[in-house]
Amino acid sequence: MRAVVTGGAGFIGSTVVDRLVGGGAEVLVLDDLSRGSRSNLTAAMSAGATLVELDIRDGSAVEKEMRDFRPEVVFHLAAQIDVRASMVDPARDADINVTGSVNVFAAAHTAGARRVVNTSTGGAIYGVTDVVPTPETVPADPESAYGVSKLTVERYARWFRRARGLDVVTLRYGNVYGPRQDPRGDAGVIAIFCDELLAGRRPMIFGDGTQTRDYVYVDDVAAANVAAATAEHLQHDTYNVGTGTEVSVIELFRALSAQVSGGAAGQDPEFAPARPGELQRSCLDVSRVRSELDLPPATDLATGTARTMEWVRSIR
Repeated sequence: MRAVVTGGAGFIGSTVVDRLVGGGAEVLVLDDLSRGSRSNLTAAMSAGATLVELDIRDGSAVEKEMRDFRPEVVFHLAAQIDVRASMVDPARDADINVTGSVNVFAAAHTAGARRVVNTSTGGAIYGVTDVVPTPETVPADPESAYGVSKLTVERYARWFRRARGLDVVTLRYGNVYGPRQDPRGDAGVIAIFCDELLAGRRPMIFGDGTQTRDYVYVDDVAAANVAAATAEHLQHDTYNVGTGTEVSVIELFRALSAQVSGGAAGQDPEFAPARPGELQRSCLDVSRVRSELDLPPATDLATGTARTMEWVRSIR
């Protein structure tokens, strides 16, 4: 396989790249390194992957790289992912997520790509719903500007499918966590909690801690990407990728705290007001992806958080 991975220097993207390279694929990574890191690609680049630093909002640059490389499959992960940032500056969020994605889809079509695997959000796109776990059939009604931009990208994906014949499949992720997620960033509660606990500090919980999320390990997301790319025929164009299990933030804190010996283990977290755009409940129905794609068993939360804790400890 010849594959382009946008956002391939990020923690999810680089995990996808590693899986592709490990399977013998030729990989071109397009990333502006605003959030990702060249160090995430050290092993992949030593095995032959190539990194080109560019912004997906530069349509001519994206098209040139795609034309030169001629990918079979494009994995589109580059995005503005911060819900809070989208609420403060929705224009920038839309510029990166919508304009950038249209550029990627157009370039993939021009380059003759067989399929595009598009990244979307299951955690933000459905909005407030009584159907939890939430299947793909529930109408999307996002609360955040980030969710709106991702929904718009999905509609452009379907437009490219109808008007250009570009085979685009969208994966709606739950809350992805795992090694390489920035513990000092604004997103990624598991990595942040790990870092705070290891430092002996009390993590901050926004809201009362009863809000729930579907936490999915990054290796499982990478496996879903490759499965979506290699499946000969897909019955649908949209799939949830998660675990189907609701976990509250306070439950998550207690589980992580129990993994830390000494330091902040056993302490209570600090609390702050809930943030705009955040949902009270979010959990994905994953029966469609499980029945239609050949995926390995999901990583359980205890195993995934232990691996994440170990990785955060290794970079401190």
